Amino acid sequence: MYTVIPYGVYTGEENMRLDGELLDSAIKNGAKTPIFRLYGWSPACISIGRNQSDSFIDKQLLIDEGVDVVRRLTGGRALLHDDEITYSFICPADYLQAGESVIKSYAEISQILIDKFAQIGINLDFGSTKKINTKFDYCMLISTGADLCYQGKKLIGSAQCRKNGYILQHGSILYRYNRNLLEKIFNEKVENGITSINEIDPSITKEDIINLLQNR
Repeated sequence: MYTVIPYGVYTGEENMRLDGELLDSAIKNGAKTPIFRLYGWSPACISIGRNQSDSFIDKQLLIDEGVDVVRRLTGGRALLHDDEITYSFICPADYLQAGESVIKSYAEISQILIDKFAQIGINLDFGSTKKINTKFDYCMLISTGADLCYQGKKLIGSAQCRKNGYILQHGSILYRYNRNLLEKIFNEKVENGITSINEIDPSITKEDIINLLQNR
């Protein structure tokens, strides 16, 4: 069982601050029960990995497109958070069966999402780890063992950070994506390696996904 923080829509700065505050509060209070939060972003926002260079960003383009920028608590590469649902899961590492292992803890936390999506006929599995092509600044173009895929296409990209024996894992669940905007921002061709809920089944609403994930 875990504590659910109801879905809300915030700026990128607010979302990253809330995740950080929830992690710090869990550490301070010695929380034993995991925390699960769902959220959206307004306006659209680029989140940059903790150690990622932001040299690829055309700041004037983002201003023109009305897109914010924020740096994440977690590593990895940049994401455009737009028409999506983001989750975060915070727990003590020893809550998990293999919390000391980054790879196994990804799998254990992500199994929650796999089980939930199976209830609506979306069968997800883990992405296969591939050699990273370092020219990609956009995270969803990189396949790792932390990803969840639908029929070989990436649907959910996740990242972790660890602090004082606690894990924060959060990730982007694509509802729709704007291919043209992605290609303008990242100056990279977005091939067919990603998918979205709306592509998989247009009858499923964003509210359906929120309700599915928040229902324990």
